Amino acid sequence: MFNQLKMLNQVKKAQKELAKEIVEVEAGDGAVVVQVTAELKLKNVEIDPERVDLNDIEELEKWIQSAINDGYAKAQQIAAEKMQPLLGQLGLGGA
Repeated sequence: MFNQLKMLNQVKKAQKELAKEIVEVEAGDGAVVVQVTAELKLKNVEIDPERVDLNDIEELEKWIQSAINDGYAKAQQIAAEKMQPLLGQLGLGGA
């Protein structure tokens, strides 16, 4: 029982660390920059107005969607790498 509590505390600690991990992704050659935490929270979206054609909003929308999707994918990968060993020790999958 003590070992399980210790491992649960390790998992909670790892989750707090994930909040500090930030993935930054860009799309449209830097027109859109997105930051996502490894706990899958959108932290920031920046749009460079000099690189955006306001007459082509569809392109901007695609860049935003692409950057967010890529950011979430990379953040999920980081989270999985950090959590997998701990979850494995708890018998919930992993290494």
